[in-house]
Amino acid sequence: MILVVIFYAGNILVGKAMNDLPPFTIAFFRLLVAFIVLVPIGFLTAWKYRMTFWKYKKPFLIMTLTGVTFFNTFIYGSLQFTTATNVAVLETVIPVTTVILSAFMLKERLAGVQWIGVFLSFFGAVWVVLDGRIFGITAMAWNIGDVIMIGAIITWAVYTIFVKKYMHLFPPYAALFVMTGVSVVVLLPIVLIEWIVTGVPAFDPSSHVSGLLYLGIFPSFIALVFYNRAVDLLSPSKASVFLNFLPVFTMAGAYLWLDETITGMQVLGSLIVIAGVIITTQFSGKREKVRSTKSQGY
Repeated sequence: MILVVIFYAGNILVGKAMNDLPPFTIAFFRLLVAFIVLVPIGFLTAWKYRMTFWKYKKPFLIMTLTGVTFFNTFIYGSLQFTTATNVAVLETVIPVTTVILSAFMLKERLAGVQWIGVFLSFFGAVWVVLDGRIFGITAMAWNIGDVIMIGAIITWAVYTIFVKKYMHLFPPYAALFVMTGVSVVVLLPIVLIEWIVTGVPAFDPSSHVSGLLYLGIFPSFIALVFYNRAVDLLSPSKASVFLNFLPVFTMAGAYLWLDETITGMQVLGSLIVIAGVIITTQFSGKREKVRSTKSQGY
């Protein structure tokens, strides 16, 4: 999950750097890159399991539209109108939303201490973004971009739940191959409409090509493989808590590549996030170990 967060932090930084391109254009070409990369890896397996994809087409389509087609489209659209700070603040709501949905849809239960870990990591993430000025959140300038981010929050939480319930039915590379292919088909007419309305964007090979290659290979392909596996091994709630590291790694990336400064308050917030994630992910394992020991009569 740490690698997932690093790749997604790069997604935010690169997405902001390519802000001169319209959002559907960025989403379309990043997924086109991912699809081309996945053709030799996933095509044959996808054809072999084609009846499985057809049998579970409804949940698979929901996973595709929420996690692959529109989640990052919402993020890129939001960055057209709002600041990266606002986006980072709103992204910290994703783990809490996922935990709540998991409780209702999967009947997943967290111990009291784990709930403390969830909200501690959430608090730490907000602390990092606002540089310790927590009450400054009420003075932030909210706009239509922040409303668009609500779509990203909901789609990713729903995607995570459905991954836990259904992704184990599909071969991982074949699933991503079909997901990216469907997404490209869905986004193509939307991109054409976007170009008719706003005009065909001017592509800069020196910056846009490398940026789209990164977005297509790392966040769209490798990170999704890792994330889907993490959800299966941990749980939707525990895997999503790691997303609170996003502001931390985004801050580190901005420091390394954008020459932004890091304050002591942000370091403190990062430590709070780490503590919250450790509490959430480690507590249940210890509890299960105790239960297992008792059941064996020790």
